Amino acid sequence: MARRPGSRAGLLRAASGARRAWPVLMMAWERWQALPEADKERYRRQAREYVERGRKTLAQSRSGVRGPRRRP
Repeated sequence: MARRPGSRAGLLRAASGARRAWPVLMMAWERWQALPEADKERYRRQAREYVERGRKTLAQSRSGVRGPRRRP
């Protein structure tokens, strides 16, 4: 029998993961708040560049343009 998407087991797994992740997320938030504004802006700029690079890569893969093949 297939499980339903909102099954109790899935909710319990999600809750368990959230409990484990919460302290890490709080520490990351506190560190972010403590950063000087210049560093925050530098990280934001890096994130924008990563997003743009990802968009370009997706556009190239959709248009069939590919770079050199990598060996496995």
